[in-house]
Amino acid sequence: MSKHSGLLISSILKYIYINDRILRMKILIMGLPGSGKTTLASKLASSLDCAWFNGDVVRKLCGHHDFSPESRDIQAMRMRTYADFETELKKIVICDFVCPTNKAREIFDADLIIWMNTIAAGRYDDTNLLFEKPDKYDIRIKNFDYDISEITKIIKKNVNYK
Repeated sequence: MSKHSGLLISSILKYIYINDRILRMKILIMGLPGSGKTTLASKLASSLDCAWFNGDVVRKLCGHHDFSPESRDIQAMRMRTYADFETELKKIVICDFVCPTNKAREIFDADLIIWMNTIAAGRYDDTNLLFEKPDKYDIRIKNFDYDISEITKIIKKNVNYK
């Protein structure tokens, strides 16, 4: 495991290859409310020129305001559906949402998981109680002084841009 100013890279990244080229990538940025998911997603989406879906925006558009464990699984499936549509178009897509359980992360089925592990507790007690530290992740951000160019490089070196 190598360390880079506030970020840990921990596992071999998985991608979809055809003729040794990555044709698409689904990136999940997950963590507690207030951990910086949307800030990171905004910066990455700009630097990668990719599709981006924010969980709060998608939830609001769908009129879905229930935060039960079952509804969180539904949100993971909804975010997966949006992301899979974009990846079928051979695009990189970023989705940022809490995705609080390992089950929800399995439902979403990311190619790359970035865990925003920047805070000990979020602003919602029910989410704090439900949140499970991820079993698997590719990048862990431990504080807010991360280097966006470092994260972008990790992703870009594994994607063939035309």
